[in-house]
Amino acid sequence: MTNDQHIHTLLKELKAKLLYHNHRYYVLDDPEVSDHEYDQLMRQLEAIEKEHPDLITPDSPTQRVGAKPADYFDTFTHTIPMLSLDNALNEKEIYEFDNRVKKGLNTTEAIEYVCEPKLDGLAVELVYENGILTAGSTRGDGTTGENITQNIKTIRAIPLQLLDKHNKIPERLEARGEVILGLDAFKQLNSAREKNNEPLFANPRNAAAGSLRQLDSSITAQRPLDIFLYGIGQIIGVSTETHFQTLELLRGYGLKINPHIKICRGLNAVLEYHRNMLNRRDSLPYEIDGIVVKVNNISQQETLGIRSRSPRWAIAFKFPARQETTQITDIITQIGRTGTLTPVAIMKPVNISGVTVSRATLHNQDEIDRKDIRIGDWVVVQRAGDVIPEVVKVITSKRDGTEKTFQLPQTCPSCGSKTIRLTGEVAQRCENPDCPAQIKERIVHFASKKGMDIEGFGPKIVNQLVEKKLVKNVSDLYFLTSKKLEEMERMAEKSISNLLENIDASRNRSLDRLIYALGIRFVGDHISQVLVEALGDLHNISTATKEQLLSIHEIGPQVAESVYTYFRTQETKNLLERLFKAGIKTEKKQQTKNEKLSGKTFVITGTLTEYTRTEAESLIQQNGGKTTSSVSKNTDYVIVGDSPGSKAQKARDLNVTIINENDFKNLLEL
Repeated sequence: MTNDQHIHTLLKELKAKLLYHNHRYYVLDDPEVSDHEYDQLMRQLEAIEKEHPDLITPDSPTQRVGAKPADYFDTFTHTIPMLSLDNALNEKEIYEFDNRVKKGLNTTEAIEYVCEPKLDGLAVELVYENGILTAGSTRGDGTTGENITQNIKTIRAIPLQLLDKHNKIPERLEARGEVILGLDAFKQLNSAREKNNEPLFANPRNAAAGSLRQLDSSITAQRPLDIFLYGIGQIIGVSTETHFQTLELLRGYGLKINPHIKICRGLNAVLEYHRNMLNRRDSLPYEIDGIVVKVNNISQQETLGIRSRSPRWAIAFKFPARQETTQITDIITQIGRTGTLTPVAIMKPVNISGVTVSRATLHNQDEIDRKDIRIGDWVVVQRAGDVIPEVVKVITSKRDGTEKTFQLPQTCPSCGSKTIRLTGEVAQRCENPDCPAQIKERIVHFASKKGMDIEGFGPKIVNQLVEKKLVKNVSDLYFLTSKKLEEMERMAEKSISNLLENIDASRNRSLDRLIYALGIRFVGDHISQVLVEALGDLHNISTATKEQLLSIHEIGPQVAESVYTYFRTQETKNLLERLFKAGIKTEKKQQTKNEKLSGKTFVITGTLTEYTRTEAESLIQQNGGKTTSSVSKNTDYVIVGDSPGSKAQKARDLNVTIINENDFKNLLEL
């Protein structure tokens, strides 16, 4: 074999390996190699292409990012129009759709439909020619969109080359789908933008659309966009008889298909699917606003035909609105445990997705100014999952001149101290550590489930404790007595006894819970565990230098600075001294590990009744097992609690053993 032949063969093998591993990681969520191994393969390919630039092809994994920023997007004409869908807003309208379908097909038999989650993202079309991705475009007006090929290539879940599992790559394939941004990624993106004083995205859909329409593809590449394919335009060289077969064909080509798609025979099955997805809506890692119902049989689709802008064989069956309009009657200021002042809109109560909403966060003064929110404004409010309701926009056309502008106060409403705003931060803060509002929030956080888990310490009890000056910081909780608690309103003898027992029990919580409970900025429950695993006891954590902290995997400059600064203040030193005197455990628990669950991998989904998730994960680790956040073929057990999310369905799809809480307890007792 000549040197040139060897290089060609090596390039082909590297591309094939990277294509395979990319598909397993981004589409199947089931990687077979470590990130390091994947990076090594990529570097090897990059090195060869650097020496032989004439061998670089458009489908090379190295070509996802690298084009110069564009001045504008070219237009792209769809071979077959990308139609919009009619909407059904209630069961009556979905019944009418089913009747129209039956009438159009001249049948009274139950229709076989395919039901899919209606993703709230941006519709796109991917064009593959002989298996190679050659173009990507937005839907646009349905006939003409924008050519965003370079940005499409940055999305890792989109293969640059189709897999050949069917031994039949089409001459041309126009695959259509929805580009989305997951909820966690959306929160992280907005958090980063807030720190950089950039405008926040109103919702994940806007963030996905804004990311895809960047003229500089390197910016798009920084956004963790995802995609699910749901259909095709033109396809040459391959045919299918049903829509579901088409989706399976796309899956076989390495394209990502939503795992919740289901064949539903008859309208009752469609209604049941709609109810099920509505119940699961808040547990999904991305936003959906309904389901899409499609006639499965393609010949029946052709018989039914299309209207001018929508098919007669498909409809979007929407969920109840997440957005409503209401009026802001006042804006108040809340003070958090770190002293941050947060403006909160008080609104006329409005029902959103079955929940009455009367308050919404306005984030900070910059956000109020950017949206020009005033007291008296009529606004659009949205609620998504467990996210605090927020004001999306002002309806300026409803203003009558009586509206009043709002400014966060220059003095703290709780303690009267002067508030400050540090350079580079959007937050305005009260820096008085003795501020009553901050003390209350710190105590609530300290006693929370993930913290010291002191049952009974709700906001009402905490308010009384602080207002009566029985507690000035969290350490004071451990010096409360029956006599002191008798000063509280509506505190019976039994309630006092229970409260003191719960306080006493918390002295033996694990060290990582204590670190979390202290409320150090940027230190959540996971980082607390990381610190304890790395440093072992509170003394080591509190005396660690910035360099020591930065040497710990997962600890970055922001966290290191925060932890270092927190433990250097006299206030913190005094607090820790009192906690020591109170008998709080400050060393990592030495757990005796047995091997009951040795080699077994667990995933937990839903709410457990007898354990918190942290406690269950700890038991698994103590018994030799390990936990992960995602289900794969390597998962041994999925523990399912109340209101399980999509992980349970994925476990069923992969034939992973599903167990309930009692089954888990039995495993521990074996």
